[in-house]
Amino acid sequence: MSEEPQEPSPWIVNTTPDTFDKDVFERSHEATVVVDFWAAWCAPCRALAPTLEALATEFDGKFILVKANTEEVADAAAKFNVQGIPAVYAVIDGEIVDFFSGALPEEQIRSWLGRLFTISTIAEAKRLEESAPEAAEAKYRALAEQSPNEAEFQIGLARTLLAQERLDDCQQVISELERRGFLEPEAEKVKAALGLHGMEGVDLDSLKQDAAAEPSNFGLQLQLAEALAGAQQYEEALQACLALVENDRKGVGDAARQVMVDIFRVLPDDSELTTVYRRKLSLALY
Repeated sequence: MSEEPQEPSPWIVNTTPDTFDKDVFERSHEATVVVDFWAAWCAPCRALAPTLEALATEFDGKFILVKANTEEVADAAAKFNVQGIPAVYAVIDGEIVDFFSGALPEEQIRSWLGRLFTISTIAEAKRLEESAPEAAEAKYRALAEQSPNEAEFQIGLARTLLAQERLDDCQQVISELERRGFLEPEAEKVKAALGLHGMEGVDLDSLKQDAAAEPSNFGLQLQLAEALAGAQQYEEALQACLALVENDRKGVGDAARQVMVDIFRVLPDDSELTTVYRRKLSLALY
């Protein structure tokens, strides 16, 4: 491990002030980037460099090693808050995710890289969730096999199954998570979306006509609210549910409240609908 590579590796880049952002941040959207801040006068830097370079060659593109001479890229070193060298930073998807300082032994560096590769796989899986959910599913399954007790991987798997409308498979994953006695907020969000998916497949136009003909039939009004939620007509669903909470609180009102809560979980965190209807629901209940 101590010998220099005989030929230049395509996975080792000597950066400059002009190319630093491209070499580090832009390229980090394609692969994990490891930035080695060093200087020629630094003995620990010279001790660490061969190990990093050999690992970059060995892993054959699984990470890109960017060599950053602090005397040439002083501004970049300042932005990274480099306090001493050698300092080694990991950048994934444009974000600094971890670092170490000093000339660590090879075994510790391998362990550090292993954690980075897991972070990178998670980031890649998240990117694929919308565009290629089957590919994301494969990555989450591989992660879950490696770490079966890591809930984040199971939750990601559930999201990809839901995106593929494999509702039974998604429900199985959520049920497994529920056996622990709790669900993380993200898992609650998937469970809520799963419940709303179960309200699809209704002839909404006919149901609207039936509900309009029987406004005092609260059970029918609840069916309409659920169907609207299943069709992702969330504002109309929230209006219908709120009316039921106000008019039939001790009857179907509680079920309507739960539909509202599920919609809140599915909507983006900054949704104006959530803000408005949370306040209205609170006033109706208290």
